[in-house]
Amino acid sequence: MKSSSNLSRDWNPGDIWEGYQATSLLEMPGLARAAGVARVFVKNEAERPLGNFKVLGGMAAALRAIRRHAMNSPNADGAAHRRLRLVCASDGNHGLAVASAAQRAGVRATVYLPHDVNPVRVDRIRATGADIVLVDGTYDDAVQCAQAAALAEDCLLVPDTTPDADHPVVKDVMAGYGVLTDELICQLAAAGNVQPTHAFIQAGVGGLAAAIAEGLHAHMHAAGRLVVVEPHGAACVARALREGRPVRIEGDLRTTAEMLACGLASAPALEILLRHRAQSMRVTESELEAGPAQLLAAGGPASTPSGAAGLAGLLAASRQPEQRERCGLDAGSIVLLVVTEGPPDVTTASTAQDTDVHPFPLPSPAY
Repeated sequence: MKSSSNLSRDWNPGDIWEGYQATSLLEMPGLARAAGVARVFVKNEAERPLGNFKVLGGMAAALRAIRRHAMNSPNADGAAHRRLRLVCASDGNHGLAVASAAQRAGVRATVYLPHDVNPVRVDRIRATGADIVLVDGTYDDAVQCAQAAALAEDCLLVPDTTPDADHPVVKDVMAGYGVLTDELICQLAAAGNVQPTHAFIQAGVGGLAAAIAEGLHAHMHAAGRLVVVEPHGAACVARALREGRPVRIEGDLRTTAEMLACGLASAPALEILLRHRAQSMRVTESELEAGPAQLLAAGGPASTPSGAAGLAGLLAASRQPEQRERCGLDAGSIVLLVVTEGPPDVTTASTAQDTDVHPFPLPSPAY
């Protein structure tokens, strides 16, 4: 089964993960009541290998980049392959995915991280055998350092963001996220051909939001809306949507949603979000901090402020009449959320058992 999205891919998840299974889609009536809408569905990416959705993009794109390099170097021997080094920048999860790909392929990896990244995330990356470089600056500074190092040291750069709208590796990353939308299409059909009216999707540089906009647009309600949710202090996608181009925002980008602490939207993602007329909203630190507990209390999976940021956006919009009207929320709305990660100190996070949660797990598609 190839991706139904225009972000095409020529690989299937079963090629990368033995025993691949779709992550769960949960219906959560408690969240629907809290938000004053008809239904809320939550896609649980904490069940994904490595505990977050980034594995779909980073690992697949890295393995494809290695394959392209090998095809372009037909005379290289095994020693040359082992000397190959992947380089990337990350707030944590993309770096873990790329480092895991390098470990699987038997090559080296260096991951550039902002200096204040969670030590647990550093340790998880280091456990793959990757080298770590802590950058005295933000995620965006780490991106620049990784780009410079890859060029100077003749390494293979595996970014998940770029100012180049046609960057092949970043497009591979976003195509990898299409696995999630392919699963959703099957799961929403199994739930009774549900057509969401809204998707509240958190963003760092916008790649996941763009993949969902592209992959699900034909399966949402005709007047469906995608709302990009970001921290107040790191709303680079909102700025880009307003300006019509990526514009780096200033400041230290500090936020409790550390996976969303990005200052420059990705050009390929922005192109898609503009085409699908995505909206944006910003949430406060207190709203982000409350998200994981609100999710867990409703019977959802354990997560983080980053992973539950879409929920924080939905609840914030539902409580504010102007935002509610701006987002088009009403008692008949059907909302899709994605829990993008589990807690970083565990590989996966189990869904809490609650009688008010209705899962729609499916047999894995026949890839």
